[in-house]
Amino acid sequence: MNREKRYALAHRAMESCIEENAEGTVILVEGQRDELALRTLGFTGTIEKLNRGWSVDRVVVYIAEKYGSCIVLMDWDRTGGRLQKRLMDSMASLDIKPSDECRRALSKAMKPDTMCVEDLPSFLREHDP
Repeated sequence: MNREKRYALAHRAMESCIEENAEGTVILVEGQRDELALRTLGFTGTIEKLNRGWSVDRVVVYIAEKYGSCIVLMDWDRTGGRLQKRLMDSMASLDIKPSDECRRALSKAMKPDTMCVEDLPSFLREHDP
């Protein structure tokens, strides 16, 4: 897949995720810079951060109790992949059905250009469809 097609795929994934977030679905990201990147891209709904000084399990319980579910959007590098798997498994064990569709689409579309959420604005703004 060429770069133009990959970026078009990334734009479609982001548009869908922005819409879900605006309709009330919370997004869970790794940290502050990821949240700022998503805000730059047009996200207006609730965004929660994993890196808040809490254990992963505590964040999962917090998400479960406060929201019921979420879109999990960790980076698609090795560390982000491990976090994503742990979060998805922990949420599933609490009968939460989180979404990882946005991350899977972005991972497919943005590798090897970038491996993290915080870099998305610089790539996607330059290549608006």
